[in-house]
Amino acid sequence: MTETAGRAWMNAGLEGRVAIVTGAAGGIGQEIVRGLLGAGARVAALDVDEARLGALAAGFGDASGAGRLLTARTDISSYAECEEAVAHVRSALGGLHVLVNNGAVGMGVIRIDHMTNLVGIHEITSETWQRFVAVNLSGAWYMTRAAIDGLLAQRWGRIVNVTTSFFTMLRGRFHPYGPAKAGLEAMSAGHAAEFEGSGVTVNVVVPGGPTDTPMVPEEAGFDRGALIPPSAMAPPILWLRSKVGGAHTGHRYVAAQWDVSADPAEAVRSCRAPIGWPDLAQNPVWPGGRPKG
Repeated sequence: MTETAGRAWMNAGLEGRVAIVTGAAGGIGQEIVRGLLGAGARVAALDVDEARLGALAAGFGDASGAGRLLTARTDISSYAECEEAVAHVRSALGGLHVLVNNGAVGMGVIRIDHMTNLVGIHEITSETWQRFVAVNLSGAWYMTRAAIDGLLAQRWGRIVNVTTSFFTMLRGRFHPYGPAKAGLEAMSAGHAAEFEGSGVTVNVVVPGGPTDTPMVPEEAGFDRGALIPPSAMAPPILWLRSKVGGAHTGHRYVAAQWDVSADPAEAVRSCRAPIGWPDLAQNPVWPGGRPKG
């Protein structure tokens, strides 16, 4: 199969659907927005950076002019702002069907050379720790909590959480980013189990390694051509909204391992695994043998 044929299925199928993307003005967020718009969705792009949201809207001028792209400055570390954003999107775009929790704070806010000179605990203030947890973990929960009642009521919803590689989660001197993303991974597994059978699926999509976005600064010294392109994130996310993809919940997809020239079924098999660490949860020490649920 050619790459063109392999991508053709992505360019349709979301007509009439409404998606929210958080962290939409960043490198990965912009590509997710592009993919969703290309598949026919109406998209609400949320970000804390108003100037970059303006640039995003200008870059997708046709979609903005047609009423298919809405931008809204939203601080996802505030539950009130998340609730307000979801209500606004439903009113302005006519509903909500897909939620992509992509918004995050990167290690560069601590120090720009964090990839070559790793960050130690004494450099992390309690305020910095709380900020990372509030955005990278609580922000996704806030958005999910604000959106879930409507998704469950319509018995159709796709929640995609962007975490990170297990290596980064467990890496020494990569706090608070790693632990906050590990929490998001665990939360994703729990929500997938909670909403199973409801029509609302929960899955994780990760790049799979360092990605060519501002979160990986030039000071890291990488060959930029060797980094994962942020556009790699779009195919698995778009597949998850499809009829076939909607039958799957509780998985993680490594975008760098998705072969865009392959049949989607084969591409999925090559990059899918269970969310989190289910093999570690099979034999709990529990009164009566095993807990319910």
